[in-house]
Amino acid sequence: MSSSPLPMPALGEPYLLTPGPLTTACSVKQAMLKDWGSWDDDFRALTRDMRRRLLAMIGDTAPEYDCVPIQGSGSYCVEAMLGSFVPRDGKVLVLANGAYGLRAAQTLDYLGRAYHVLDKGDYLPPRGTEVAQILAEDPMITHVLAIHCETSSGILNPLEEIAEATQAAGRKLLIDSMSAFGALPLDPGALNCAAFVSSANKCIEGVPGFGFVIARKEEIDASRGNSHSLSLDVHAQWATMEKTGQWRYTPPTHVVAAFLKALDLHEAEGGVPARGARYTNNRDVVVQGLRDLGFETLLEDRWLSPIIVTFFCPADTNFTFKGFYDSMKARGFIIYPGKLTVVESFRIGVIGQMDEHVMRRVVEAAREALTDMNVSCAAPPAAALEERKKLAA
Repeated sequence: MSSSPLPMPALGEPYLLTPGPLTTACSVKQAMLKDWGSWDDDFRALTRDMRRRLLAMIGDTAPEYDCVPIQGSGSYCVEAMLGSFVPRDGKVLVLANGAYGLRAAQTLDYLGRAYHVLDKGDYLPPRGTEVAQILAEDPMITHVLAIHCETSSGILNPLEEIAEATQAAGRKLLIDSMSAFGALPLDPGALNCAAFVSSANKCIEGVPGFGFVIARKEEIDASRGNSHSLSLDVHAQWATMEKTGQWRYTPPTHVVAAFLKALDLHEAEGGVPARGARYTNNRDVVVQGLRDLGFETLLEDRWLSPIIVTFFCPADTNFTFKGFYDSMKARGFIIYPGKLTVVESFRIGVIGQMDEHVMRRVVEAAREALTDMNVSCAAPPAAALEERKKLAA
């Protein structure tokens, strides 16, 4: 992989070992130093260029799709997608194996859309055979919602087999690719995907402020009047942009400018394959290094994503997450707490402006943190490993 390290973050900032917001390049930050008029032709050109370049990332089927940016965080985009494309009398099969699938179900509850949850817990992905069986048993289901990468556990879900089962049953597939698009391949045409969503502050390495819905044009056309929300109406946003080139309401102008710079860097690095390779190498370095210290990953290797990795907290009574967090932060690394329901854990994100050189420093910082805390063994409780083994069987 890389032979020379990426530059340090600006102004002595710590590295963000999170699934986004993440560590960004200095040039991305600097792009936000100019003010833009939201109605001005120059900013309209930025929006037009951004939509075009995002569509260029999805492959040969791009002409069948369009890109609709939505103000707000990634959850706003998930709600916009569900509220716009699921009919009010529709029903969604939500494939959950962590917090974000469950949040989608909660969103549907708020929207008054019917849904069925396949909850796989923290350790395992939903499989195509399970999806096929549920769809065969429930003809009322119109849509399937899949999470590309479930960052509460770090699972990379098997989209291809989920898509195959969904298409075979004649249902529509919606994808939350919030933490994967830009680093992992996603061809919505090949997956027969009705729509997917992602966010500016994930694998394209922009900053928070908007996300985007990429959907079949026919789905956008058919969604007119379907949304529960004025501000999260994908069709209304799309129609305004097509007619005027403008966002309907105040856009995050500085964030869009930063995102264009992030797209420049993404393309210069080599696009999706190169970024995915860097993140994969980051993951491999930190996983091997922390395992060498005695830590254990929540997941088996085949389900580990190159986005974020969940580790069990050590059983040693001297270990506390707060102590570990504070020690890591003092060494320039902000880690992420766990979101598991059964066992104590923490997460290490491997995306952002970081490479293998940084990840080796992460491992050394963890070694020093254990020494600070007088933790002699980083192995997790035996019960945690037994639970993992039982559920993975």
